[in-house]
Amino acid sequence: MEVKVYRVKGIFQRGKLKQPFTKEYRALKPEHVVELVYSEIGSKHRVPRTKIWIESIEEIKPEEAENPVVRRLSLEL
Repeated sequence: MEVKVYRVKGIFQRGKLKQPFTKEYRALKPEHVVELVYSEIGSKHRVPRTKIWIESIEEIKPEEAENPVVRRLSLEL
């Protein structure tokens, strides 16, 4: 299986404030990315999964990644 790069856009609610986010991950399937988003945002911001809304998950080329760590790991292979 090939590891792909995904860009995730969404919103999470902390108190009364809704905060948009964009994250990039390397994963085998989009389902794995969903779990990574819930885990990372829930852990860093203490937000339950019911307060995290994922608007889109798109597969992107490694060269399009804005996160330097994701780009470097993807292009080294």
